[in-house]
Amino acid sequence: MTRRRPAPLPVRDGLGPARLRLHGGPVAAELRTRFGAAAAAKVAVGEVVTADGAVVDETTVLPAGTHVFLYRDLPVEVPVPFEIPVLHRDDDLVVVDKPHFLSTMPRGRHVAQTALVRLRRELELPELSPAHRLDRLTAGVLLFTTRRELRGTYQTLFARGAVHKQYLARSSAPPAGEFPRLVRSRIIKRRGCLQAREEPGEPNAETLVEALGDGCYRLTPRTGRTHQLRVHLASLGLPIDGDPLYPEIVEIAPDDFSTPLQLLAQRLEFTDPLTQLRRCFVSRRAFQHRACRVQQGTTEQRGV
Repeated sequence: MTRRRPAPLPVRDGLGPARLRLHGGPVAAELRTRFGAAAAAKVAVGEVVTADGAVVDETTVLPAGTHVFLYRDLPVEVPVPFEIPVLHRDDDLVVVDKPHFLSTMPRGRHVAQTALVRLRRELELPELSPAHRLDRLTAGVLLFTTRRELRGTYQTLFARGAVHKQYLARSSAPPAGEFPRLVRSRIIKRRGCLQAREEPGEPNAETLVEALGDGCYRLTPRTGRTHQLRVHLASLGLPIDGDPLYPEIVEIAPDDFSTPLQLLAQRLEFTDPLTQLRRCFVSRRAFQHRACRVQQGTTEQRGV
């Protein structure tokens, strides 16, 4: 696998530079045409560089397909009014208890109000990177690496399914059928569509669903498809409380934080590839119902 070289501009105020693929020709003129005068003005002040760090000026002409780097202008965002508690921090890892409504990393209209950017600023760790992702509406345990050279090692751990993950979910719908139940289906998420869909074909998503009582369920995913847990519970007639996408799309105002999705990434467990110790991180968050309450978060380390 080819590794992308590090960006030629450093992280600034928690955010790395944007990488832009050019159509070709005079760079300043292209930026003005595509993004307006404010983007072209970045050339005038020396804030646009090529992949090798050369500063682009008003006379620079580059071929189609060349990449340049520049700091984006941040969109106006509604502040997410919740803290990001740190469960564990050492020289290699930062593990947090992500709140609902906060994206893991910049995407779309969510840039500064993301766990990554806020933590880089708060912890003064410019190379902090997520080893995996949680949906914006999902709360719970989220793991970051502290240095660029560690990122691939831990991301690979998640990519090959070597991390044991457990979630808790709450549904007010009456349960039907027997539990535990292994749900297997084919889930496809198409670009531009808010919802993921189950389609005929070879299953690519698998979730063990266990009923804990009082409308609470423990979910153990064996794959990691987009919205997998939300889709699988909805397919059982058990849509997760507070879900604005499944089974039906509900419009929610950007500043409405009153109804969080009742889905919690409660536990992560894996063998650390650097130390060979068994790591276990548990969320401190809890739902209100008795069966869904979570014990205070812990960190275990033991030899394997």
